[in-house]
Amino acid sequence: MKRDIAQQLEGYQDVLQLVQAAETLGEDFSSERGAVAAYLNRLHPARLSLRVSHIQMETPSTKTFRMVPVDGVLPPFQAGQYVALQVEVNGIRTNRPLSIASSPSQTGYYDLTVKRVPGGLVSNYLLDTIQVGDHLASSAPDGSFVYNPLLHGRRLVFIAGGSGITPFMSMIREVSDRGLDRHITLVYGNRSEDDIIYHDELTVMAARLANLTYVPVVEQPGPAYTGEKGFMTGALIEKAAGNLNGAMVYLCGPSGMYDFCLAELQARGVTARRIRREMFGPPVNVSRSPGWPAGIEEDDHFTVSIVDGPTISARAGTPLLNTFEEAGLAPPSQCRSGECSMCRVRVMKGRVFQPAGVPLRQSDHRLGYVHGCVSYPVEDLEILMEARR
Repeated sequence: MKRDIAQQLEGYQDVLQLVQAAETLGEDFSSERGAVAAYLNRLHPARLSLRVSHIQMETPSTKTFRMVPVDGVLPPFQAGQYVALQVEVNGIRTNRPLSIASSPSQTGYYDLTVKRVPGGLVSNYLLDTIQVGDHLASSAPDGSFVYNPLLHGRRLVFIAGGSGITPFMSMIREVSDRGLDRHITLVYGNRSEDDIIYHDELTVMAARLANLTYVPVVEQPGPAYTGEKGFMTGALIEKAAGNLNGAMVYLCGPSGMYDFCLAELQARGVTARRIRREMFGPPVNVSRSPGWPAGIEEDDHFTVSIVDGPTISARAGTPLLNTFEEAGLAPPSQCRSGECSMCRVRVMKGRVFQPAGVPLRQSDHRLGYVHGCVSYPVEDLEILMEARR
C-alpha cells in the first residue's frame, strides 16, 4: 500500500491537528456558499440589461441616451470607462464601446452619447431607431483610460476631438460634483461650431470652477466665430495650458487627431509616459496608415478559411472582426480598439496588416495571434477561432 506523501512532510501532523480543531470549534459557513460570488457579480456582471429613460439632443448629429437598469442597480465605474452596447442590426449581431459621460457620483444611470458616423451601422441605428422605453444590453463598465491619483498628479490637460469628449465629460463632472483638487485644461476640437458637444454646459462649468479651463477649437468656423480656429497645434495647447512640463496629457478622438497631436506634443518635449490615450476604434482609411502594403486596395477581397468552420470573403479595408460578424460568426469582443484582447484569433496561414501601436503581447507575436478588431487581411488566410468560456 502506497504511503501518503503528504504525511512525510515536516509539520504535517501539526497542520492536521489545526484542521481538526477548526472543524470541531470553527463556524460553519456552508449556508453562505456563493455569497462572495454573488457580490462580485453585482460589482462586475457579465451583462447588463438597460432601459432608455431619456434622450437628449446634443447637436444635429449627436444624442445622449440616459440608461437605467431594468432590474437591480448599476455597478460602479471609474470616470473614463466605457460599456460595450450590444445590438443586432440587419441580422448582424455586434457591439460598440461607448464611454460613460455621466459622473460616477450619479449611481442611478449611465449617460451614453452617440455621434453619427457617415455610413455607421450602429450609430445610425441608435440615432434613428432607439426610443425612450427601449431595452438594450451591454457589458459591465471596463477600460483603463482613468485618472490615477498616485501617478498622474493634479495638473491635467485633456485633448479631445469630436465624440472623444465623452470620457473627459465624466471626469470633469466628477471633479465638479465632488469638489476634487485637480486642475483641468480641456482643449476640444471640432469641424464646426454645430459639432461641439456639451458646449453650453462646459462654458457654464468653466465660468464657475476656478480649476477648469475650457478652450474649444473649430477647424472650419463660421464668420461670427471668435474662438480658437484651425488645428490643435502644440502652440495652441501651450497657449491654453501653459508650459506642459509636469502635466499629464490625455488624448481621445479620431485616429487622425492622435497622429497629429502626438507629434506636436513630442516636439515640445512631452514624454510618452506623460501621455495617455484612449483608442476610439480602428482608422477610417486604413490604407493611409504607415506600412500599408503597396499594391493592395481597400476594396480588394481575400478568402478567409475558418478552422472547423466556413470559408468567407473578406474585404482588405474592413477589420476581420466586422467581417466575422457580417458572416454570422459573432466572436466575443468588447473594446474594438485592440486593447482588451477578447477578439483574439490565431492566423495559421497568410498575413494581416495591423496599424502601428496595436498592443500585442510577445507570446501573441510568437504564436500568430492578432486582435480581429484592428487586423486587416492582405492575403488569403486560415484562421483559428478558439472557443471562449
